Amino acid sequence: MNDITIKILDSANEMYAQFDLIKQLSKNVSYQNYCLMIDEMVLLNYKQAVAYLNNKPISVCGYWINTKIYSGKYVELDNVVTDENYRGKKIGELLCNFVLKIAKENNCKTAMLDAYLENESAHTFYQNLGFDKKGYHFIKSI
Repeated sequence: MNDITIKILDSANEMYAQFDLIKQLSKNVSYQNYCLMIDEMVLLNYKQAVAYLNNKPISVCGYWINTKIYSGKYVELDNVVTDENYRGKKIGELLCNFVLKIAKENNCKTAMLDAYLENESAHTFYQNLGFDKKGYHFIKSI
């Protein structure tokens, strides 16, 4: 896996091409809706870090840098997905650490993310990266 390169994507057009990876995590999202959401998210400084093997995207980690009163400046990891054919090879860890390095370079004090309650393998993955479970994420449809 020494042929892995990581690229930061900041344009919507580049991010559209990551739909096949995103679909592995968000199975109910259509391509059209994904593109519409990406268009909105890019306006809010959303970026994606993508790991490529021989120019093929095999892992993606969306992220944004922002500030909250309780945390100070932070990076939020969003939709971290490694292609199912490459899981267990530390590629997700490589990509997350890449984004955490960007956060440090941008003077972030905290890194945060959401993981579904039932996704216990993700909980283990993030805990192994040094993340702590701190609370619940509440959501209400409106």
